[in-house]
Amino acid sequence: MATTTDRRAPIRTRWTLDGDVSFLNHGSFGACPRVVLETQTRLRGQMEAEPVRFFLHELEPQLAAVRTRVASFVHCDPEDLVFVRNATDGCNAVLRSLRLDTGDEVVITSHGYGAVNHCVEYVCERAGAKRVVADVPFPISDKAQVVEAVLAAVTDRTRLVVLDHVTSPTGLVLPIEKIVAALRERGVETLIDGAHGPGMLDLDLEALGAGYYTGNFHKWMCAPKASGLLHVRRDLQGDVVPTCVSHGYHSPRARSRYLETFDWTGTSDPTPLLCVPAAIEFLESIGAFGARREKQRTMLLEQRRLLADALGVSVPAPDDMIGLLASLPLPDGDGAPPTNALYADPLQRRLYEVARVEVPVIPWPKPPKRLIRLSAGPYNMVPEYERLLEALPGALAQ
Repeated sequence: MATTTDRRAPIRTRWTLDGDVSFLNHGSFGACPRVVLETQTRLRGQMEAEPVRFFLHELEPQLAAVRTRVASFVHCDPEDLVFVRNATDGCNAVLRSLRLDTGDEVVITSHGYGAVNHCVEYVCERAGAKRVVADVPFPISDKAQVVEAVLAAVTDRTRLVVLDHVTSPTGLVLPIEKIVAALRERGVETLIDGAHGPGMLDLDLEALGAGYYTGNFHKWMCAPKASGLLHVRRDLQGDVVPTCVSHGYHSPRARSRYLETFDWTGTSDPTPLLCVPAAIEFLESIGAFGARREKQRTMLLEQRRLLADALGVSVPAPDDMIGLLASLPLPDGDGAPPTNALYADPLQRRLYEVARVEVPVIPWPKPPKRLIRLSAGPYNMVPEYERLLEALPGALAQ
């Protein structure tokens, strides 16, 4: 079994993660490096030293600097970029700003994120519209199957298609560029739930041309929690407001209402957003958007293969549809009703309690079917996956 020393390689010590835990679940909530947390502490000190000065005079220019830095990172005009708490918040802002009529349709996929699916259901029920599910296969053999499934679900009543850039339960990188282009030809807009996009994948939001793209900074960008982005194409910005409408809605200032409403949604802690440049700088310094990311992906693909062999299953997706997340089917669970809104399967708890392995076991598409999902964070090492391989047979047998 891997030792604590094995798992606490020098790169791992740059995070505050528990050295006794094989943490293979970066994809859920991310993990923030020490240097970024230190930056946040400094910024909080600045905020609390003189709150009025900070919020009225210092915050806006700091947010503008972050906006410029992030826009450069995701390749877009800063004027088209606003900040949200997370991708779910960004999706809610877009979906709840839609003006749907009775009979309109909103398309999601069978791999969509549960929280966003619930929001689609809510806005459709409220308007008398219809939620349509595009059934994307899993296992899957190639990207074309995704394109075909999504386009087959589109009709002349489709108002919006909601796509994950990287699917949460199954870890698939979807071919959003092809789908967005095909839908624009049909006059249909897309909302991309890019919760896992920033940092895991190279983004060019201007070239993508999607109506809406939202993503997290707290996952693969390793920024503090409650930091995310929303990019809205210029021609659609007039109809989008944040989930909390505040003073900016009727601001007399010479800025777009889009920027004014999202920049001020009431008093909150803005330091997670202000830390994003520090997170980018740190990750760039360790090659996390280049050589290290490719190394981690190669390691993940090999560990996926080894785990598939141990489970006696085939890998369910081609390598070119995998980024830094990978899911595999497990033997059926007991089908018991959920006891937790997030992770309910007792196997996940057993792996943690017995072997100190933190890895999600996801009920999908519905119990008793389930998946195990591996992450490859910038700090993960082979011994952590070896510990999972060693512990899983016994945990499954209980």
